Amino acid sequence: MVTMRDVSLRAGVSKATVSRVLNGTGQVKESTRQQVFSAMKELGYRPNFLAQSLANRTSNSIGLVVSTFDGFYFGRLLQQASRQTETHGKQLIVTDGHDTPAREEEAVQMLADRRCDAIILYTRFMGEKAIMALIERIKMPLIVINRDVGQARDKCVYFEQQDAALQAVEYLIAQGHRDIACITLAIHTPTGKARLMGYRKALEKHGIRWDPAKVRYGDAGMTSGYEQCRALLQEGVSFSALFTCNDDMALGASKAIHQAGLSIPADISLFGFDDAPSAKWLEPGLSTVYLPIDNMITTAIDQAIRLANHQPINAIPPFTGTLVLRDSVTIGPHHPA
Repeated sequence: MVTMRDVSLRAGVSKATVSRVLNGTGQVKESTRQQVFSAMKELGYRPNFLAQSLANRTSNSIGLVVSTFDGFYFGRLLQQASRQTETHGKQLIVTDGHDTPAREEEAVQMLADRRCDAIILYTRFMGEKAIMALIERIKMPLIVINRDVGQARDKCVYFEQQDAALQAVEYLIAQGHRDIACITLAIHTPTGKARLMGYRKALEKHGIRWDPAKVRYGDAGMTSGYEQCRALLQEGVSFSALFTCNDDMALGASKAIHQAGLSIPADISLFGFDDAPSAKWLEPGLSTVYLPIDNMITTAIDQAIRLANHQPINAIPPFTGTLVLRDSVTIGPHHPA
């Protein structure tokens, strides 16, 4: 049986260094870390995490609670989370919070009972008061993704949703569009409210009157985008551009636009949000907003590891979106000559 000592001899480092790499503790140069992983691979060494857990009184793992397993967004998040956890020599334990605060709290407690070194919670609904109570109750470090927790900025990783939506609508306005319709996400979610507010703020900033008739309330799915866009067209609502608060709804809306005998972008310019893999395959390619979910989950895991190792941490600046401009937007009727 291959032992930790065999790995240390093959890597040319001490047994203590191999232990630090496996446990994600102490300062180890990246080149040394890679030497250890290479030696483990060459020798076929598999660390006994159960034995390590009993010795160290930890599970040598990071827990992750996600709202749902559906969609490309969470697929990207889980893939990057797995990679980043492995670079720290730890295991990733993932569970579903079922998109409800009560179930998310249960999931966090379950991971705490398994003695995870740290826990990361992605929540869409949990309020700040409940989050703070959870942070104070759970003994191990807890990092929250997708919520701005003002009382614990060093323990939250979030995205400037409102500002990103404002940028997208401002781009449409800059292209000469003033009649801009909007299909929202579920409006009872913080994300749905923030993106709608970004739309409203952009109109207000440029002196464009808010028209409730131009806003339809969706639920994030393609069917919703199709139905809400079709309703706008059937009701005769005038708009030269449509801002959909995610790409799936934009894809649904594009079908309604084509079925109405209209074309994108000649008749209606279309702008999405999320930069889903399907966005560039829409014909024409969909202009949208890129969310840096890869960087966000990497930052969350690194911060969680620092906390677990009792290292100093700082507040995490909010992440911002990037406009991805393709061919679904053209010059509007009010563009300056």
